[in-house]
Amino acid sequence: MSDSSILNNAARILKMVQAGTPADQALRESLTQDRHFTVPAERRGISRAVFTHYRWWRWLDESASAQKQLAAALELQQRFDSNPAAFKPEALAAKAVPDWLKDEMDAMPAAWLAQLQREPALWIRAKAGIGAALAKKLGHCAPASRSPDALRYTGLTDLYHTPEFQAGEFEIQDLASQLVSLAAAPQPGETWWDACAGEGGKTMHLSDLMRNKGLLWASDRSHRRLAKLKERAARAKVFNFRAASWAGGIKLPTKTKFDGILVDAPCTGIGTWQRNPHARWTTQPSDIRELAVVQRMLLDHVAGSLKPGGRLLYAVCTLSRGETTGVADAFTATHPELTPDPVMGRGTQLTLWPQELNANGMFIAAWRRK
Repeated sequence: MSDSSILNNAARILKMVQAGTPADQALRESLTQDRHFTVPAERRGISRAVFTHYRWWRWLDESASAQKQLAAALELQQRFDSNPAAFKPEALAAKAVPDWLKDEMDAMPAAWLAQLQREPALWIRAKAGIGAALAKKLGHCAPASRSPDALRYTGLTDLYHTPEFQAGEFEIQDLASQLVSLAAAPQPGETWWDACAGEGGKTMHLSDLMRNKGLLWASDRSHRRLAKLKERAARAKVFNFRAASWAGGIKLPTKTKFDGILVDAPCTGIGTWQRNPHARWTTQPSDIRELAVVQRMLLDHVAGSLKPGGRLLYAVCTLSRGETTGVADAFTATHPELTPDPVMGRGTQLTLWPQELNANGMFIAAWRRK
């Protein structure tokens, strides 16, 4: 596929986005349902052009055609990759993020703003104990210092079609998400609850850390996501879990008491803005306040399901004050039966910054039942 063809197809997807479809959804629908896009390099080129457009959106001439804007964005990306220092922190603070963000964060480090303009790394999680062997088989892999089973993949192979993926030897999972499960540190034979499991990325990691022993409940409000979780778990040979529908209300899916509960709550996803730059321009301050109510509700509703000595983890892939320390501090103040607990030996609240990990941003807080 020629460069002009990539720009034309990317411009078609931009029209879908302008009509109200999120960029990641528009790409997923277009590139997976259109049989024309059969070559991985073509799909990568179109996806890269669309995401680069929104990464450099405020630098572009809105009166220019979509194709010219896309070409200009790709040129800006090339300039930045060659010499990041040429883009001043003041310019990045003014153009790389929405104006309202400075009022919703305790800090916006210059290194973080620069990280937002880089193309994201691709991380995979190997099954426990096989990381080195998997890296040799896949090639183009570099291990992470923070996780024994995390590998950064830099190759061009479509990993979903590799025999290793089909055999359940690894999952595509961001490093920050892997660190959440490591912070939970479930032990074999324990009983845990992944309360907002989604499609099961962290559920499967928790099971791996538990060596497929004990009992792991996984709940979500979406039946579609739970069906995907079961499909992924079967491929990964995860058997020690029970899936249950739960919309977050006061009526819980089980009366079980748990050694540990993980609430990986819905959030604005500010920590994922490097990977999904379109979300920078669709997220609003009102979303922070609305989601903080949901996050508090989820924590309040699950707290009573902890055993004495049980551990509760709260994780969100966002960096706003209202969804991180604001939620955690308010929850601590209203739950004297819980004591804040260290997270990976670094205090009871931990912020993982994208520029430190070359991955998503994440906030984690922990408590232990007295």
